Amino acid sequence: MHDVLPFPPPAEPWLHTAKWRAVERIFRDTCRLYGYREIRTPVMEPTELFTRSIGAGTDIVSKEMFTFVDRGGRSMTLRPEGTAPALRAYVEHKMYGIATPMKLYYIETIYRYERGQKGRYREHQQTGVEALGSDAPAMDAEVISLAMEFYRRLGLTSAELRINSLGCASCRPRYREALIEYARPRLAQMSQENRVRFEVNPLRMLDSKDEGDRQVLAGAPRLLEYLCDACRDHFATLRGMLEGLGIRYTLDPHLVRGFDYYTRTAFEIVSEGLGAQNSIGGGGRYDGLVEEIGGPPIPGIGFGIGTERCLLALEQLGLPIPEENEAPDVFLVCLGQQALDTAVRIAQDLRRGGIAVEMDYQARSLKAQMRAADRAGARYAVILADEELAQSCAAVKPLRDGGEQRNVPLADLVEH
Repeated sequence: MHDVLPFPPPAEPWLHTAKWRAVERIFRDTCRLYGYREIRTPVMEPTELFTRSIGAGTDIVSKEMFTFVDRGGRSMTLRPEGTAPALRAYVEHKMYGIATPMKLYYIETIYRYERGQKGRYREHQQTGVEALGSDAPAMDAEVISLAMEFYRRLGLTSAELRINSLGCASCRPRYREALIEYARPRLAQMSQENRVRFEVNPLRMLDSKDEGDRQVLAGAPRLLEYLCDACRDHFATLRGMLEGLGIRYTLDPHLVRGFDYYTRTAFEIVSEGLGAQNSIGGGGRYDGLVEEIGGPPIPGIGFGIGTERCLLALEQLGLPIPEENEAPDVFLVCLGQQALDTAVRIAQDLRRGGIAVEMDYQARSLKAQMRAADRAGARYAVILADEELAQSCAAVKPLRDGGEQRNVPLADLVEH
């Protein structure tokens, strides 16, 4: 967990609200271009929502959720991911009757009790989308395209897309048996964690970050070789669409993601500069999840992107981090009590005219106030002193473009 400050802290300059808002703005703008609308859900949900949707055998449910019993005896959980709450709201409010496909986006905090390390925090921010109502490969292509366009606009042009197909309920069982047959005689060579995964959910073995497990499973059967005709055609069509869009990708046969609800398309985006934990986002298709949550059988696909991971990747790669301009347009320099009284009224008029204003409240010297105006990044200093006020004027001094100081009637300040 961390504070995000109004000024960049020297040790971690990416923890600056202006940078975070810039990332959020770029994400919102990108979602608008693709026709996605914002949804906001509660930070707490009944625990059952996540155990049913994510899967009881996943690391998130078994190890990482912040769960507690409330005063009414109900088990509640701080949301560990964004998809299940969005789909719960989709079902609860019968949004499937409003539009098809229903395309949603969110920006929200996520909570996971995982081992703290740089870029992975127990409280972190996630941006994401959910597209509900279509199982067409074109929908998958749009969702992936949106993610990659966001990274491009952010400046992470080197972000790498990895994709796989996890099949469906028809073809995945055959692969599961083949994987079990391969892994059983090799269990002694695997980590204790993967031995547990073998018993609970064998496909999750492929998601292991343990180097020994990876070496053992390098020769395991590939899921792509067990796809049914429908899943094979779906994946081939998606790949063709990505190529037509100019989106480069790498096939990753071991990519399964960390949720049990994924079907068919799964994808992950990674970046340089973050070491072994190099994922900055990912997602996939979940055609049975709406029904699992209690809704009709509606297909869907989505992704989640970590804000901190994106900002850290930009910093580590030495790329400029976008930043919202928070500097005032005008700094009111007040010399004397009459000037201060007048400045309060002028500030209100300017702000109502859409002009950002900062001012001095401490009766400091002219020199000190001009330094403050410069530090604030103001474009203009408006100097209020007895001589100018006697003429109902203010001295306007440009601070950024080297123009000449001039007197302007108080009544004309907003237009000026």
